[in-house]
Amino acid sequence: MTKSVFISAFILFCTALVETAILSNITILPAVPDLLLLCSVYLSLLNGRGTGEADGFISGLFMDFLTGAPFGFNCLFRTIIGYSAGWLGKSIQYRGIIMPAVIGFSVTLLKVFLIWLISLFFPLVVNTYNLFSVQFVFELLANTLCAPFIFKLMDSFRRFVAVHPEEQV
Repeated sequence: MTKSVFISAFILFCTALVETAILSNITILPAVPDLLLLCSVYLSLLNGRGTGEADGFISGLFMDFLTGAPFGFNCLFRTIIGYSAGWLGKSIQYRGIIMPAVIGFSVTLLKVFLIWLISLFFPLVVNTYNLFSVQFVFELLANTLCAPFIFKLMDSFRRFVAVHPEEQV
């Protein structure tokens, strides 16, 4: 179990580096796809609630350190998303093309809702999404289209990141 947690954390760290160091510097992109969120959601779906919230927290911690966000901001909403995805993990099928796309779409909307909810408590610190902006639509579309590829890529590491590989089908 410890080995899978360290491998998961390493994958999340590498994804956070790619997202913040490479994708954020591509000037033609109106917004950066949240690949770290998709990886965290995959791990949450695979391993359940406890690991899901831990992966969400770890991914949020990496984003808080690598971006200029207030400390704990990304940790808060990513932990909630990780727990929610882990809670749904045993009841939904997340393989294929359609379901990962639906999950990517839904998780992005949940992220926007949680950021809006946090902004009610900290209005001067948190920037919310404008639902009619090009940036929001691009991120929603990019996360929806990238989710099947990210899930398929993460599926190749399944035996290394699954907490209980003997229970996996």
